[in-house]
Amino acid sequence: MGARSVEAGRNGRPVQPAKGERLADWADGRLGLYPMAKTNLRKVFPDHWSFMLGEVCLYSFIVLILTGVYLTLFFEPSGIEVVYNGSYEPLNGVIMTRAYESTLDISFDVRGGLLIRQIHHWAALVFVAGMLVHMMRVFFTGAFRKPREVNWVFGWTLLFLGIITGLTGYSLPDDLLSGTGVRFAQGAILSVPVVGTYLSFFLFGGEFPGHDIIPRFFPIHVLLLPGIMLGLVVAHLILVFYHKHTQYPGAGRDQKSVVGMPFMPVYMAKAGGFFFLVFGVLSMMGAIATVNPVWAFGPYRPDLVTTGAQPDWYLGFSEGLIRVMPGWEINAFGHTLALGVFIPFSLFPLIMLAIGVYPFIESWITGDTREHHILDRPRNAPTRTGLGVAWLSLYGVLLIGGGNDIVATHLHLSINSITWFVRISFFAVPVLAFVVTRRICMGLQRRDRDKVLHGRESGTIKRLPDGEFVEVHEPLTQAQRFALTQHDQATPYEVGPLVDANGVTRRVGPSRKLRARLARAMYGPDTQIPKPTAEEYRELTSEDHHH
Repeated sequence: MGARSVEAGRNGRPVQPAKGERLADWADGRLGLYPMAKTNLRKVFPDHWSFMLGEVCLYSFIVLILTGVYLTLFFEPSGIEVVYNGSYEPLNGVIMTRAYESTLDISFDVRGGLLIRQIHHWAALVFVAGMLVHMMRVFFTGAFRKPREVNWVFGWTLLFLGIITGLTGYSLPDDLLSGTGVRFAQGAILSVPVVGTYLSFFLFGGEFPGHDIIPRFFPIHVLLLPGIMLGLVVAHLILVFYHKHTQYPGAGRDQKSVVGMPFMPVYMAKAGGFFFLVFGVLSMMGAIATVNPVWAFGPYRPDLVTTGAQPDWYLGFSEGLIRVMPGWEINAFGHTLALGVFIPFSLFPLIMLAIGVYPFIESWITGDTREHHILDRPRNAPTRTGLGVAWLSLYGVLLIGGGNDIVATHLHLSINSITWFVRISFFAVPVLAFVVTRRICMGLQRRDRDKVLHGRESGTIKRLPDGEFVEVHEPLTQAQRFALTQHDQATPYEVGPLVDANGVTRRVGPSRKLRARLARAMYGPDTQIPKPTAEEYRELTSEDHHH
């Protein structure tokens, strides 16, 4: 029944459908494409600029795959030492690995090789940055709530794998800068108690640096991690289609309806144009902005370190942790435990883990089992917003710590002063950022309440008959008032009385007590300004109020 009937022409003869229609009918008869296409191709997507952040990640990932395939054709992941005799004369006669030599060949001898290399590197930076900004948008607006917790975990895993993939790809050229980064990672692995030396031995195939690390990084970078990430991207997009998009508060938008543009043809046309825009910007950046000039660093040597060696920005967080940590050590039973490296090396995955499980923690605190398709305005969730800003401030502080030598030389400051500043700021700045952000959110909530009740400030000053000067307020439209009052104000979870009506003491476990304390901290009376009620609005608007 899926095949279309043959229509009759003007002369009464049947008109045969075109080849494309016959092919579509053939596929529909075997795969049932028409019902699926009718359901999904007209799917509505909200038209808001912030939703393009996820598209930037997707398109950067596609560019990474395309450029990576090209580079794989010419790169040789070998640790065998050779004597360079190529186009870059300053390095002629220098002993280097075949991996570094092939990187120089790609940069100077392969047609378009340097451009593709730089596009690939810039796309990696934009990919990780786009994922971080996209996840922050999801976090601040509460888009991770039911039913999207699993999609948050997928995105978090993509971010974590993107960082690891960047580290492995950054290390493949085997230049002095990337080799210094690998040495940094090897030192962190050695700090792991008991098994650190074994992990380093198996990873590097013996003593550092060995000849096996590049051949081992190569399949991990070009096959294993990209394959896992591609699967996660597909699963992420499937869940986005299945759960439909979230949307910001507004007229006509609720938990069951979506206001926006259809997937076909409007959204696809915009998405196609936006892909080429992202590709074009990345190509322009690769053409005019030099990144990772490996020929300027020279080949890696274990006895040398580049001046001002810095990792890519997304690894500055972990490097800052290690750089500013005091050099504590414990010597016992003939073994040395390097706490100055092991503690910050452990903090980085723990902080990332806290980000990954946050949706489940908030769901446990609130006890909210409803589905949420309307986003929160960050001001209406001040505790969550404060936590997000505190994390971003911590990241910024540690980024300064990861580049303390660069900051010291460029600003003519003492590196010790910068290190102590970061150590103190590690504890003080996130707390200060949290408190200030919560206060700002509360102030914005009061402003929204006043705006709903009294209207928008018009800037027009009017003099009353009694001589008083007042500012005339313009009343909001019903749609504007609805957008400002659409959000729910959760009631914090309470343990209840510990003694019931019969005088029997109730047993309350520590987990329930902890949940009640956290619920008061997130949704207590000090975290939200009551929304104006309909009675308050009618009382104010029923009389002649000028301000």
